[in-house]
Amino acid sequence: MAGSDGTAPVVVVGVDGSEESVQALKWAAGYGAATGAAVRAVIAWHYPSAVGPAPVGLAPESITDEVRHQMTETVRKAVTDAAIDGDRVQVQVAYGHPAQVLVDLSEEADLLVVGSRGHGTFTGMLVGSVSLRCVTHAACPVLVVRSRS
Repeated sequence: MAGSDGTAPVVVVGVDGSEESVQALKWAAGYGAATGAAVRAVIAWHYPSAVGPAPVGLAPESITDEVRHQMTETVRKAVTDAAIDGDRVQVQVAYGHPAQVLVDLSEEADLLVVGSRGHGTFTGMLVGSVSLRCVTHAACPVLVVRSRS
C-alpha cells in the first residue's frame, strides 16, 4: 500500500487471457500512468478438481516450470493485446485458486481490478465467480471492468 515514506500505490489486476481481463489490464495501466501507481498483473493457476486431488507437496519442477512459462506468456499476450508498455507492468504467476490469490494480494494493494467475466464463466452471467468473490472479500477497493458487449 502507499506508505508515508513516499512509495507508489499498488494496483493489482487479475489476468486470465480473456477479453475482459485484457480490458481490466488496459484500465489498470491507464490508472497507473495517471496516478503513478505500480501495476501488478497477476495470473493464478491450480489443479482443477476434475483432474483429481491436487498432489501433496510440490509438483515436479518440470511441470511447474512449464505452467509458469505458459502463464507468463498469457499475461505477456494480454499486455500486447491491451496495447500498453510492458515495462510499466509487473507480472506475477501465483499458485492457488484465482479468487483466493487476488483476495490475498488485496492485503498489499491500494486497488484491485478485475474483469467482469473470465474464461470459466457461464453464458449470461453478469459477474463471474472470481469477480464476485473479490468484491465481497477483498481488503481494498475493487473495480470490476465490464465488457462493452
